[in-house]
Amino acid sequence: MNKICIIGGCGHVGLPLGLALASKGCFVTIVDLNSSAVEKVNKGELPFKEDGAEELLKSLISKNLVASGDITLVKNQDAVIFVTGTPVDEHHNPKINEVLKVIRSYEGLLSKDQLIILRSTLFPGSTELIAKELENLLGETKVAFCPERILQGKALEEIFTLPQIVAANSDKAYSDATELFSKISPKIIRMEPKEAELVKLMTNTWRYLEFAVSNAFYMIAENDGLDFYKILNAIKEDYPRAKHFPSAGLTAGPCLFKDTMQLSAFYQNNFFLGQSAMLVNEGLPNFLIQQLEKKIGNLAEKRIALLGMTFKANNDDTRESLSFKIKKMLEFRMAKVIAHDPYLPNEMSLQETLNSANGVILGTPHNEYKNIIPAVPYIDCWGIWPR
Repeated sequence: MNKICIIGGCGHVGLPLGLALASKGCFVTIVDLNSSAVEKVNKGELPFKEDGAEELLKSLISKNLVASGDITLVKNQDAVIFVTGTPVDEHHNPKINEVLKVIRSYEGLLSKDQLIILRSTLFPGSTELIAKELENLLGETKVAFCPERILQGKALEEIFTLPQIVAANSDKAYSDATELFSKISPKIIRMEPKEAELVKLMTNTWRYLEFAVSNAFYMIAENDGLDFYKILNAIKEDYPRAKHFPSAGLTAGPCLFKDTMQLSAFYQNNFFLGQSAMLVNEGLPNFLIQQLEKKIGNLAEKRIALLGMTFKANNDDTRESLSFKIKKMLEFRMAKVIAHDPYLPNEMSLQETLNSANGVILGTPHNEYKNIIPAVPYIDCWGIWPR
């Protein structure tokens, strides 16, 4: 297990894994159809923000790590890692055929001797379906599901410190996957494939539910004119059972909402707790706008500064960011929205944005915003500015 190919490897899941494996002596080939990302990686540049990754990339690229758009490079590899997860449709149902389509596109390039690793989130039962599909193509397979559970932006740190869950369709596949991931992970946890798939879904759903509780409490308190963070601090102060109570905030990104809906679909849409969490988290943007309306009145023709457009702080990833939902809702109210984010291109500087605004909504609590206090009415569900 020394020659590794990662399919879709220039993204947030694949590239940190490739860097981690290459740093331990593996020869890693990253295959990605995004030619711009491939070009950047081969220049030693990251296509996205990830702590500590660019320095490691510069030290490994063209030595034992290379990126390419040539899918035929999957041949003659010891292991092929797919980072394609299960997407959901407009009704939040899993689109398993999309995953199978990716696997089928490599027909004729994969061999029965290779270990096939599935890395991204899969709907329960998908690993078994993929293994059967590969058996039809190859006659024999070694398939493992080894889900990532990393925090974006801290991926390299967590790859080397978190236990790795490994599920496989055979003892040989488990042994080979364990050999590979033992190079970078301190501990291997063996699971059955469907168990491992549920571990990933439940992990992300748990986080989504946690944030929904905080967001619901935030709306209850603020709707009555009370300071949620004063209440939250009183709950947590010297009270150990509340030490992990998260703050309120826009809960978005490519995983938490999607995986909660996948878990609901797996339970025949009877997961009412998850559906309620969705209503809370997706309803927060409208609540924030209503709170601003209470402060400055009708928003039509008002200039509203929306600070932070990425889905999480100190990152450049805008996928599924609820700031864009706020922007659309403000525009529906005929407000003039001035969006600003220090990690994205901007029409105006931060100071110019603030100077021109009649009101402010904090979408993402980037560090760059923590030392400012807007001079106009503002809404901050994150609790970084004084009430």
